[in-house]
Amino acid sequence: MAPTPSLGILNLEQGLTPGAPSRAPRAHSILNPTSYDFPVILETVAGAWAEIVIRGDPALEPAYISAAQRLVERGAVVITANCGFSIRHQAAVAASVDVPVVTSSLLLLPTLLRQLPKAAKIAVLTADSTHLSEDLLGIDPSDRSRVVIGGIEGGEMWQNEMRRPPPQTEVSVIEREVAACVARLRSEHPAIAAILFECTAFPLVAPAMRRVTKLPIYDITTLCRLTLASVA
Repeated sequence: MAPTPSLGILNLEQGLTPGAPSRAPRAHSILNPTSYDFPVILETVAGAWAEIVIRGDPALEPAYISAAQRLVERGAVVITANCGFSIRHQAAVAASVDVPVVTSSLLLLPTLLRQLPKAAKIAVLTADSTHLSEDLLGIDPSDRSRVVIGGIEGGEMWQNEMRRPPPQTEVSVIEREVAACVARLRSEHPAIAAILFECTAFPLVAPAMRRVTKLPIYDITTLCRLTLASVA
């Protein structure tokens, strides 16, 4: 029997013992099939602990490729990744499989800039702005002044993600930390007209933040739904 067409997710290490049940995905999570109305399958990228992926390690690339190929064998028609910093491996993974690969919401950034007036800015929110280097943005240098980057490094969620295994952070904590970051950025940059969540944990609070900010907010699930609509 042919495998079910699915969204394949390159997952981070969670430190689960073999055979142990994984946590049920929360509402709006990248891991939740209801975020797309589409089946989801996961493959863990060996060695891809959050702190390593955020910092960046070229040695992870073979593990990313291997996990992506396993996902395609299992029926993935689109491949994404459960950490926006996986964009470092976008080119290698895309070259290794014959399905669309969208490793990070950062792939949306050039398009979003063109949707807005030249005077408008976009806020990019990440778990760790100290490692969101210029080369990951993928934009024309002339547009760099329109992109404002903010992070929640040092906060409770960041501290949890740096641990092995990473404990689950309460949604209320993520919302508090993201809201504080957004408020700070908007105070410093009144021209912000849209927000891009780079961190794949932030879709958990995207609906709440849309209500609070009254701004368009994009995240990895936005990109996945767009890509799935093109192939499903």
